[in-house]
Amino acid sequence: MEENKSNRVAFLTLGCKLNYSETSSLARQFVENGYEKVPSNKEADIYVINTCSVTEHADKKCRSAIRKLHKQNSNAIIAVTGCYAQLKPQEILDIEGVDLVLGADQKQNLFMKVSQIKREGAGTTHTVGRAYSCAISEVETIFPAYSSDDRTRSFLKVQDGCDYHCSYCTIPLARGKSRNHPIAFITKEAHEIASKGIKEIVLTGVNTGDFGKSTGEKFADLLKELDKVEGIERYRISSIEPNLLTEEIIRWMSQSKKFLPHLHIPLQSGSDAVLVRMKRRYNRELFRQRIETIRKYMPDAFIGVDVIAGFPGETQDEFLDTFNFLERIKPSFLHIFPYSKRINTPAAEFEHQVKDSDKTDRVNRLTELSDKLHLEFAEVNKGRVEQVLFESTQKGEKMFGYTRNYIRVERPYKREMIGEIVEVTI
Repeated sequence: MEENKSNRVAFLTLGCKLNYSETSSLARQFVENGYEKVPSNKEADIYVINTCSVTEHADKKCRSAIRKLHKQNSNAIIAVTGCYAQLKPQEILDIEGVDLVLGADQKQNLFMKVSQIKREGAGTTHTVGRAYSCAISEVETIFPAYSSDDRTRSFLKVQDGCDYHCSYCTIPLARGKSRNHPIAFITKEAHEIASKGIKEIVLTGVNTGDFGKSTGEKFADLLKELDKVEGIERYRISSIEPNLLTEEIIRWMSQSKKFLPHLHIPLQSGSDAVLVRMKRRYNRELFRQRIETIRKYMPDAFIGVDVIAGFPGETQDEFLDTFNFLERIKPSFLHIFPYSKRINTPAAEFEHQVKDSDKTDRVNRLTELSDKLHLEFAEVNKGRVEQVLFESTQKGEKMFGYTRNYIRVERPYKREMIGEIVEVTI
C-alpha cells in the first residue's frame, strides 16, 4: 500500500545559522499541528525553502533547489521564504512549482498560509501563492526563533536586521533595521532550550553586537543574564562587528565559565582604502587592537575572520595589504567570499569591477593562508587538556565534538558520551 504523504513536510535551509534557527522554529509549528517532518530528499506534501541572498551563487542554489523538489513531487506545495524571497519575490514566483512566497514580515505566518493553500487545493496549478508574494519593503516585525533539532547545540536568535548599509550588502533591504526582543524574553527562550537537555547555545543575529537598539538594553547585559540560566553550560557568539566588541565584553567573557573563547569577527578587508569604499565603521588599526585585546584576556581563543576578495576597485596592492595583515594578526580561520555584485547596492555600480579570474586567484591564495593558519592554531593547542562536547557519530565508528576554543576532536564512539562534556587531551 502506498504511503500517505499528505501530512509530511520537509525543510531546506540555505545560508546562515540565523536562517537555521528560524527554520527550526517554523518546523515546530508544523510538528505541533500533527505533521511528520522528513528530510528534504524524501517525498513530502509540503516543501519549505528558507533562502539566502548574500551572493548570486546563493540565489542560484535556491532556484536549483526549487526545480529539484518540484521534480521530486510535482504535486507538492512549495513555499519559499527568507532573504531571496524578500528581495526578488517575482523571480521566484516565475519558477514552475512555487505556490507561496513569503517575505520577512510574513515568515511567522507560514503555517497558516500553507494550510490555506492546502484547503484551496493547490499543488497542481501553482498560482495561489501569487496572492501572498511581497515586494521589497521595510521589515518591521521580529520573528523569535531557536533551533532544537540537535541534541547538543541550539542556535538562538537574539537580534535581526542591520543599520549599517555597507556598500556591497542587501541585508538591510532583506531583513530591515536592527531590532530585538527584550532580555527577559530571550532568557525565557534559553530556559526552554535548557529544558530540552541541550547544553550549548550559539547566539545568532545579523549583527549581534547591535543588540538593544529597539529595547534600550545592552548586549553585555544580555550576556550576563544568559550566563545565569541553569542547564546551559556553554555559549558561543556567532558573529560580532569589531567596533561593537568592547574590551568590557572581552574581559567579561574571559571570566565567565560558560561563554567560550571563540569569536567570529568580520574584517572584510585589510586595506583601509577598501574599508572606506565598503562603508565599514572601523579601520585596520581598530581591528588589530581588538585581536590583541582578545589574546590579552583569552590567549587560547579561536578567532574566525570574514574576508571579501575582489571588491570593486581592489588593486593587487590593496589585496596584498589584506593578505599581509592577516599573516601578521594570525586568526585561527578565514571565511572567504569572492565579491558578488548585488542589485540595489552602491558597489554594483562602482567602476573597475575585478575580473572573475582575479577573484578566483585571490580566493585561492587566501584559502591556502587559512589552511596554514588553522593548522598552526591546532598545533599550538596540541597537548592541552580541554573540554569537549561530543555530538555525533561518523563513518568508522568515530564520534566528534568541539573544544571550548572550537577545535574539532575525534574519538572512538562511546554512546554514553554523546551529549556530554568530557575532558580530553588534544
